[in-house]
Amino acid sequence: MSVVDILKQADIFYDFTQSQLELIASICSEKEYEYGDTIFAEHGASDELYIVVDGEVEIQVDPGLIKGKAGSSQTIAVVRRGQSFGEMALLDEGRRSASARSGATGARLVGIPRDKLIALCEAYPKLGYRLMYNVAVDLSMKIRNADIQIREQLLWNKENKPGQ
Repeated sequence: MSVVDILKQADIFYDFTQSQLELIASICSEKEYEYGDTIFAEHGASDELYIVVDGEVEIQVDPGLIKGKAGSSQTIAVVRRGQSFGEMALLDEGRRSASARSGATGARLVGIPRDKLIALCEAYPKLGYRLMYNVAVDLSMKIRNADIQIREQLLWNKENKPGQ
């Protein structure tokens, strides 16, 4: 399967033309990870987004980092074939908000460097507009899912407190 074919399956490249996909494919690199390999760490540098080709990636947060003591990470999402992660790196150069590690089946990914993708967006404004629109839709969906998880957690905590 070519990189262009992989990009065609990714939600963030929905409605891209063949030539736009080829431009993006020219800056991509393929990467493979074994089970448990760290792809990037929470609070690490943010300079690349990823598309899952095969396998799965666990997105994890370490609640202990809030208190200044690293603890055990918790998986908050699992990303599979055709899905993207690390896309906040496109919008800012802030630190990673979570860790990503290869799931039980390992993972084959396509990495897309921020600086090269931004250069393409500037050189080809239609490509840039479509990409940023699709990223906004993707992030909106992820925020909605996080909102549901937060509400469920709050409801569960309220229902399970003694004396409530």
